[in-house]
Amino acid sequence: MTLIKSRQRTGSSGSPGAEDPERPASPAPTRKTGRTGEAGRGDGEQSHERTSAPGSARGAVLLRAGGLLLAAGLLLLVLALSIAVGAKQLSPSEVLQGLNDPGSATYSVVHEMRLPRTVLGLLAGAALGLAGGVMQALTRNPLADPGLLGINGGAAAAVVTAISFFGVSGYTGYIGFAFAGAAAVSVAVYAVGGGRGATPARLALAGTALNAALISYVNAVQLLDTASLDRMRFWTVGSLARAQDDTNLQALPFVLAGVLVALALARPLNALALGDDAARALGSRPELTRSAAIVAVTLLCGAATAACGPIVFVGLMVPHMVRSLTGPDLRWMLPYCALLAPVLMLGADVLGRVLGRPAELQVGIVTVVLGGPFFLYFVRRRKVAQA
Repeated sequence: MTLIKSRQRTGSSGSPGAEDPERPASPAPTRKTGRTGEAGRGDGEQSHERTSAPGSARGAVLLRAGGLLLAAGLLLLVLALSIAVGAKQLSPSEVLQGLNDPGSATYSVVHEMRLPRTVLGLLAGAALGLAGGVMQALTRNPLADPGLLGINGGAAAAVVTAISFFGVSGYTGYIGFAFAGAAAVSVAVYAVGGGRGATPARLALAGTALNAALISYVNAVQLLDTASLDRMRFWTVGSLARAQDDTNLQALPFVLAGVLVALALARPLNALALGDDAARALGSRPELTRSAAIVAVTLLCGAATAACGPIVFVGLMVPHMVRSLTGPDLRWMLPYCALLAPVLMLGADVLGRVLGRPAELQVGIVTVVLGGPFFLYFVRRRKVAQA
């Protein structure tokens, strides 16, 4: 009796949640179900994120790589149009005969006129497009182009001086003066902008001021030296019409060197976009990156300007169009610029030949006509976005 009463007293006096010490402890069914459901749902979401994030990254990479292939195909199409379209229209069969058969009637037209012009447009377009992308990343200014730091103006002033005062003619004579002028202006802009303490805003202001002074000098020399004006007028407006094989061969090593330096700067410039302190924390050296970027722009702009004159807006328009496709990552943006800038350059050249028949409009004029409204639209869009 005593034993039965003690058992009854124990069962009735315990709390509702008390458990028999002889029975193994087990959590409440409702709590177990709830925790299991929450944990299962969390693990499912985390595993979905882990599987979907790499998949989306791979999809973005494949999409950008496919875009590069499309850009390359578009470039090939424009190259073919540049060889076929001109004062004399050539059919595809005539183009092939002119390329392969020295005895064909179109061989001289293709090899002596169209092909050198097309190659020069390819080299100059890639150089200006890459220079524009590097300049915009370096100055953190989306309106920057190779003329912002006065590099085009320095090369143009040096070449005009060589033509007017020293009687220099031909690309062999121009290129030395073009690089000297571009390098001198680069050093001057870097010094005026503050040297090692240079900021993007200071570099842009110093370059704009020097570029305005240099362009005024070029115009003054052209007005005072009428004998040299005829030789300078096609060059200063920007033209591919006088392209030759020798010109392309001499420009090629400088353009290739500038392209390699620019592409190698993609990661350091990406880090520099986060600020100098963040770039140093990521292992980059901001001063070295800026110096190398100026060297790349000098090589690219000097070679292109000496070969075909100061052509504007190519380095401004192409990086903007590319950025809308690739985003700000320079590892993708710069290769796109190298492919699509020649498309713009050669397309403008072909358009000038068609619109100006039986003569032609110089490519520098066509790029200004195309680039002016683009520049105004972009400035207006930025004002609306900031309002």
